[in-house]
Amino acid sequence: MPLMRIDLIKGHDEDYLKTLLNIAYEVQVDKFSTPVGDRYQILTQHEPFEMQILDTGLGIERSKDVVVFNLVTRPRSTRAKLDFYQALTDRLHDELGLRREDVVFSLVPNNDDDWSFGKGEAQFLNGEL
Repeated sequence: MPLMRIDLIKGHDEDYLKTLLNIAYEVQVDKFSTPVGDRYQILTQHEPFEMQILDTGLGIERSKDVVVFNLVTRPRSTRAKLDFYQALTDRLHDELGLRREDVVFSLVPNNDDDWSFGKGEAQFLNGEL
């Protein structure tokens, strides 16, 4: 059950943002084998000065369309992560025209006891999920 936080610079219309969210969710279900309906996404738009996304010396130039995906998720295999990065980048490029250089990922692993879906309970641990 990933919690997907998506950060980008303001300026995209609602259709673009909804498409981005839908693509990210579809790739998550496909590449991480998450259940359909397991959708936790938070999209935040920023002023340009609020996002400083440099290239760590790789020679990658970012544009105003840069998007950062941060997922809090169960541990995943390296293969699943690589497939997720590539599939999501490809679809964003093909369907939204997003430059591959403008897609950044960071995954943060966590475990079942790190989640409460409400009522102050740990549903993965108490058998509800």
